[in-house]
Parts: sequence; C-alpha cells; structure tokens
Amino acid sequence: MPEIRAFRALRYNRDVVPDLGRVVAPPYDVISPAQRAVLAGRDPRNVVAIDLPIDLPGATDPDDKYRAAARTFARWRSDGTLSKDPRPALYVYEQAYVLPGTLVRRIQRGFYARVKLEPFGPGSGILPHERTMSGPREDRHKLMRASGANFSGVMGLYVDESGGAARALAEATAGNAIADVTDDDDVRHRLWMLPDDGPTEADVARLREAAGRAPITIADGHHRYETALHYRDERQRTSSNEEDPAFDYVLMLLLEVSGGALTVLPAHRVARGIADGAGLLAAARSLFDVEPADPASLERAFGTGASAPGGAGRFGLWTRAGGAILTARRDAIAAFLPPGGEALRRLDVTVLATALEQLSGIDRAATATGGRIAYTKSASEALAWVDGAVDGADAAFLLEPTPVAEIVAVAAAGDVMPQKSTYFYPKPLSGLVLNPLEW
Repeated sequence: MPEIRAFRALRYNRDVVPDLGRVVAPPYDVISPAQRAVLAGRDPRNVVAIDLPIDLPGATDPDDKYRAAARTFARWRSDGTLSKDPRPALYVYEQAYVLPGTLVRRIQRGFYARVKLEPFGPGSGILPHERTMSGPREDRHKLMRASGANFSGVMGLYVDESGGAARALAEATAGNAIADVTDDDDVRHRLWMLPDDGPTEADVARLREAAGRAPITIADGHHRYETALHYRDERQRTSSNEEDPAFDYVLMLLLEVSGGALTVLPAHRVARGIADGAGLLAAARSLFDVEPADPASLERAFGTGASAPGGAGRFGLWTRAGGAILTARRDAIAAFLPPGGEALRRLDVTVLATALEQLSGIDRAATATGGRIAYTKSASEALAWVDGAVDGADAAFLLEPTPVAEIVAVAAAGDVMPQKSTYFYPKPLSGLVLNPLEW
C-alpha cells in the first residue's frame, strides 16, 4: 500500500514576497511560450524561472538552462525568497471555481504530501492511467538532477467511501489559510498547514490512513512521477546506503474520488486528411446510430457547459459536409476494439480511437504522435477549426468527459488509456508548495 509522509515544504516567504499572485503559475506543461513571458514579466521570482526554464541567450549547451534554474533556486533559498517550514506537515489545498460554460460553483479539496516511489506493475501501490513520452521525461529529469527538488507535484487519486478524509479536509479549512490567491481563470486557491504533531496530529493520521488504504491512481503528472523514479534509481546507485532518503519520495497532491467533486473535461479530436466529409458521415452508420446535427446543437450537447456524465458512447461529428450526433453500437464495434480489460474497452476514448481507425485509417500510432490529430478542450473551437480548415482540419470529433471512476478502473486493471483521454480542471498552481529532496 502507498506510504504517505508529512514533510517540511519550501514556500514563498510572505515577508519578502507579499503578493503570491505575482509568483505562482499553472503547471509547466500547460504554459505556452507567450504565457510564460507574461508570468515571468510579473515578477522575476515567478516560479516559472525555476520550473519552466528557457534557453539562455548565447548559450551553447542546451542544458545550461537547467543549471541556471538550479542557481536561481539556490539563491532564492539563501536570500529568503523561499523559506522552509519548521516542522513536517500535510498541506490541505482547496480550489473554488465555476464549471466552465456554466454558473455551477464547485469546491475541490485535497492535500499535499510526500508519497514513497514505487515502480509500476503488479502489486504496486501507485498505478498509471496513461503512457508518457521520452522528451518530457528527459526535460524533467535534467531539471530534477540540477535542482534536487520537486517544483510541482503529481496529482494522485484515492478512494475513501467512509467520508472521513472529506470531513478532515473540511475541518482544516475552517482555520486561517496560509495562502490565498485567485488565478487568471478566476479560480481561488487556498492552502492550510497541518503539522504532524500537536492539535492536528489526529487529522494528519486520518488523511494518511485514508489515502494509503488502497493503490493511488496517477491522474496527472505521469512524466513527473516517472522522472522521480529515474532520479531515485540514479541516486541509489551513488548514495552511501542512506537510510530512508528523501529522494525515495515524490510530491503529490492527493484527491478523493468518491465524493464527486472532481471535474474532468474532454479533449476533443480534430482530424486532418479526411477529404470526403460526406463519405465519413455515411460510413459512420456502420458503427453508430447517426442523428443529423447542426453546430448549435453540437455545442449544446458537447460544450463545456454540457451536463452529460460521459461513458455512454455518444460523440459529436462535424465536417464541412454537415454533422451528426453518433451513438456507438457496441456490438458493431466490439470486434475492432484493442485487447485489454473491460474498463479500457468500454471507454469513450477507446471506442472513438477504434472508430477513427476503421472509418478514416487514422490508427493509434497516428493519434499518439499528433500527426493527423489535434486536440482542444473547446467544442466551439473544434468546429471553427473545421469550418476554416485551420491547419488542414477536416473533421471534429466531440466527446463527453471521461468519468473519474472509469479512470480508476482502467488503472486498477493494469491498463493505460489512449493519449489525451482526460483533462482535470482546475489545474493546481505551481509555487504554493515546493518539495526539497532533503529532510
């Protein structure tokens, strides 16, 4: 079972950096170059300086940026920009937000902890749900090797049907937050510290026990987790039998799934190289029940404000020859589905990947590399790309969200989901809690 530990986080010193809004940032892997420039321009101490380093002017070695980030990190520690909490704690994290495209308000709570690294495989306490790519893994490894720290965490999912963890988190948020910031998407992020001794000791024990009762499923941050495994193995080869080293652990934001408070947005697919839209619509009848639809009805059904829970095998299709709402005929598709457990085979994203291959010759390799498929979280954007033939776009395939329970079920069966199956919203901010790989 997973081993969960309190730790002494590094956090921005509010006496030195009074406005957290100027120094926090979204996770590195969702930041565009233009957005990074905006964030860096707010304050030279913005976390992107160390979590998303860029090539230095005139540098001849592409790895110079990682060494520069490590020097900046060390300087911030020495000059008081970052300070280390005096005792180990769990860090309760709350995000209050409006579901995109609606007036529905939601609150999501979890907690940051160190989680002991385990390799994936049978019997592991940590389960992946998607594959990773070598480029991002190498980038994160070079940064971790240079800095010796986790600047942003992995997102992990656990199940606690007793409700004990939710009660402990709610009780924690009744006190004064140690951080309170609203981001550019109008999401309010707050943080509380629960030391593992004194009055909060029982709450810490409750949370550790609840999240460590069964395997944790990685929801987001697979590259960061695999990088931490690689770094741990590297350090073990060169360490002098250090007992319980900090590099055996990774920073993780742990979220409970049974309460229904988590939001997963779909990643819509936009296909290139489909010359005959009318032919695609006609061919879809071999695998789907087809109901003609116009752009307005597709946006109502698959826009971010749509209330469908997902998992029913329902998709939107738009081409310049027209559109439709498609409902999968499971018996017709079953023979073409990939090997794997039932949870993987019934996923909407699996059904759609199978249909793309059968109807348009876009196989799973092409989907993974992105050569013929582009992705967007916006249904209206997907439709507009097709109408304007943006970057060769010919057909938009709109999806409903992947239910969180399905993500956990796929991981528990030892399978992994297709690329771009999930987009958890809202993203946790980087810069609120940093994990130095030391005690």
